[in-house]
Amino acid sequence: MPRFFADPTGIDRSSNTITLTGPDVNHIKNVLRMGPGEELWISDGDKKEYHCRIDRVSSDRIETTILYEQEPSYELPLEIVLFQCIPKGDKMDLIIQKAVELGASAVVPVDSARCIVKLDEKKAEKRRARWTQIAEGAAMQSRRMRLPQILPVMKYKDALELASEKDLFVIPYELEEGMQNTRTVFRSLAGKKSIAVLIGPEGGFEPDEVEKAREKGALPISLGKRILRTETAGMTFLSALMLCLEGAFAPDESGTVPNNGE
Repeated sequence: MPRFFADPTGIDRSSNTITLTGPDVNHIKNVLRMGPGEELWISDGDKKEYHCRIDRVSSDRIETTILYEQEPSYELPLEIVLFQCIPKGDKMDLIIQKAVELGASAVVPVDSARCIVKLDEKKAEKRRARWTQIAEGAAMQSRRMRLPQILPVMKYKDALELASEKDLFVIPYELEEGMQNTRTVFRSLAGKKSIAVLIGPEGGFEPDEVEKAREKGALPISLGKRILRTETAGMTFLSALMLCLEGAFAPDESGTVPNNGE
């Protein structure tokens, strides 16, 4: 069943109705070709989602009646912020789409030393608008309750400052040897509320960038023995993190992650 996000001002609990406006109107009416009597899901962008019936369709709005509401737990119990150094081409589109599907709370495009793409302010805002649309589509498709943020492009120094504010700050680095730090991260998730992960561009990080990240509290980790592309590294970490938080490797009440016999 299709799902959408409602502006809080469009939710009227007194009349038990929700009104959708903006680009969703065209999508519902002309792409999905939905009309009165058909049903959809609408999220309030926080904790509640509503099963609704379409009552009226006009040129600028979709009026619905709430059939029932619920508070599902689709979101991960940890705020995950992906700091992604800007790759070339349209790789960022895929990275944002998959990061949202895997539970990222926000994506921060980062301008680091070896980034091939350099965006001026106008181009950066244009790209951000596109990335925000991609994030919204991915959020609807994957039943997210919240719309992940796509922040403005940040300089590397500013990105480190923001990332250092999170409870955990990790930086996958191809020169990091062994998996000890990686294990440490996954075994220390219990009780944490936020984590930042910083992914480098195609050319990787400059050595001094890694050192600056360390100075801001970042823990360099390995994602294995193979060298991963920039568009793969973030997905790999987020996938492992999602499984650890929701799956068989979730921390128990003591904060310990099962070690699979290690």
